[in-house]
Amino acid sequence: MLVSGKTFGFVAIVGILGLIGMIIKNGIVLMDEITLQLNSGVEPLKALLDSSSSRFRPVMMASMTTILGMIPLLTDDLFGPLAVTIMSGLMVGTLITLLIIPILYSLFFKIKITKK
Repeated sequence: MLVSGKTFGFVAIVGILGLIGMIIKNGIVLMDEITLQLNSGVEPLKALLDSSSSRFRPVMMASMTTILGMIPLLTDDLFGPLAVTIMSGLMVGTLITLLIIPILYSLFFKIKITKK
């Protein structure tokens, strides 16, 4: 918000609430893919890597289309803060979804990285 010069008000908070839903959906899709691969017998490390790579395009496409769709709202006085909030949050949230969630999954479920 500081970079864009927009005010952090009610509309920006509504944008954050919408953003939370989008990020959670992306995380659930990734976690579901990991679980499906583990249940099909794929070794845990390979399941993490394959899940992240197979979900990369759908998550990026959904994020980028939303980010690009918000560009016309940037100049609007009422919905500009909402657009800035959603656009910047999706940029950061997409990286978190694709990079941090697999790392946290491996830590929580104690998946060892072994060299062969």
